[in-house]
Amino acid sequence: MDLESKVKKMGLGHEQGFGAPCLKCKDKCEGFELHFWRKICRNCKCGQEEHDVLTSNEEDRKVGKLFEDTKYTTLIAKLKNDGIPMYKRNVMILTNPVPAKKNISINTVTYEWAPPVQNQTLARQYMQMLPKEKQPVAGSEGAQYRKKQLAKQLPAHDQDPSKCHELSPNEVKQMEQFVKKYKTEALGVGDVKLPGEVETKATDKNNVNSGDRSTSAAVGAMEDKSADQKASQYSCYRCKLSMKEGDPAVYAERAGYDKLWHPACFVCCTCSELLVDMIYFWKNGNLYCGRHYCDSEKPRCAGCDELIFSNEYTQAEGQNWHLKHFCCFDCDCVLAGEIYVMVNDKPVCKPCYVKNHAAICQGCHNAIDPEVQRVTYNNFNWHATEECFLCSCCSKCLIGQKFMPVEGMVFCSVECKKKMMS
Repeated sequence: MDLESKVKKMGLGHEQGFGAPCLKCKDKCEGFELHFWRKICRNCKCGQEEHDVLTSNEEDRKVGKLFEDTKYTTLIAKLKNDGIPMYKRNVMILTNPVPAKKNISINTVTYEWAPPVQNQTLARQYMQMLPKEKQPVAGSEGAQYRKKQLAKQLPAHDQDPSKCHELSPNEVKQMEQFVKKYKTEALGVGDVKLPGEVETKATDKNNVNSGDRSTSAAVGAMEDKSADQKASQYSCYRCKLSMKEGDPAVYAERAGYDKLWHPACFVCCTCSELLVDMIYFWKNGNLYCGRHYCDSEKPRCAGCDELIFSNEYTQAEGQNWHLKHFCCFDCDCVLAGEIYVMVNDKPVCKPCYVKNHAAICQGCHNAIDPEVQRVTYNNFNWHATEECFLCSCCSKCLIGQKFMPVEGMVFCSVECKKKMMS
């Protein structure tokens, strides 16, 4: 791409993360460029979460807005300049002395998020109980995983009408009512405690202050019990395995204090991913991430990824679509009443399919129309015609006949194969 083209493209780059490299496609993507209504890159078709976009402030604003007008306001702070609520992530920095040959150096580990508990030992134990690749250590695979899950589990367009594409006033009103309802009835943040502490809390629910996220260290809460009583009496709500009394457990207030989870078991019941920053939605005895809770309540458009608040929408290929968004995934032309082909679960118009996705005939080397018959063997394709599916040696038509394949060639007999291969 020449400099002039780059300048022209940069002129369009007003959206968050323009030009960021794709972590999935690597060099095949020219850089992130947001589609004007899909939540994907126009260049490589991957989502923003697959790109190396620096979004910490944007994500903190998003989570801050999620916690606004809830019992979790202690987790947010409003900026003086614009009054926008910002998520006060608990960042944990651990310093460990490392013996060197001559002196002692300090090894610092920064967790981009950690449970907001006063007892750092408990927070450290919690982190160690997560899979290594999911521990959000700054600059690690785990930090990238957390960032990706923030984008996937808590899409801004599931809570903020201004992040949606052309909602009508009535749709905006419906969405605001929906968000208010799930904040009141389903949204929660997990808490990390020792099982004994939770048991104590369960017997005195009247003293629970759900808005206070601080947790006092009560390591000795169970010290007075006999050795027999100290034998593990707690089990994880998800995996049903026993929980050690000295290990941190996660509880969810909306689920009740009688339910506990291993840190690695506090996951969405639909996608089985770790609930990012322990933000959960509780419904019918199950934990959900934000995305899949909303999916259980409302249809989601497979085109723009937004929830559908209109009474009029279409269903095709087992998915839901806004009427204006049932479009070709390649060229965006509307597909209502048109022939289309599904490619990787995305609808593509016939011209784009023939141009970009159609199988190539080994006989005539032309694209094979999706509506005509073809012969497929391994990854090779032929038009199912007398002109194309022929013996590679003697040109005998092989339709309805036995044949011998050799890579991209087919033969009617051993003799033709030997003659061609010699």
